[in-house]
Amino acid sequence: MNQAGAAQTGVPATPDEVDRIVDAWRRERPDLDVAPLEVLSRVTRLARHLDRARRGAFARHDLETWEFDVLSALRRAGVPYELSPGALLTQTLVTSGTMTNRIDRLEDHGLVSRHPSPEDRRGVLVRLTTSGLTKVDAAMADLVAEEHTLLGTLDPAQRDTLAALLRTVLGQFDA
Repeated sequence: MNQAGAAQTGVPATPDEVDRIVDAWRRERPDLDVAPLEVLSRVTRLARHLDRARRGAFARHDLETWEFDVLSALRRAGVPYELSPGALLTQTLVTSGTMTNRIDRLEDHGLVSRHPSPEDRRGVLVRLTTSGLTKVDAAMADLVAEEHTLLGTLDPAQRDTLAALLRTVLGQFDA
């Protein structure tokens, strides 16, 4: 981080691995503006740490990431914690065949059950079981604790600023 950036954020300008990478590229390719690396390489490195933390939190509850994704979509739906397979597809961004396989596996583990849709006799709804609800709630609590640790060096105002900046960058993809 350069001195101007340090002054604006109040964060000391202690060089990190990304600074070393950026400095090397600037030395080797002075013709390129490598400034985006200062942000996006850090985002990539943070994503790797987050992925490890997430996998660890889920593993403590015998869940894979994909299992948590489906269970948490159902949990967020509210009582009675059920969604159609189509709604689950939308929320988890997988194919229909993949979702069918995932629902089958979660049902085999007693975490979800299928029920006929009251609005469409041909349709089904996927519902969290009591066991699924207990497991996803416990995994979520562990995940949030891990994420608080990852962001522990930021005060609440800095977290709000970072969230707003990331929302702006990601907005182009979520639109």
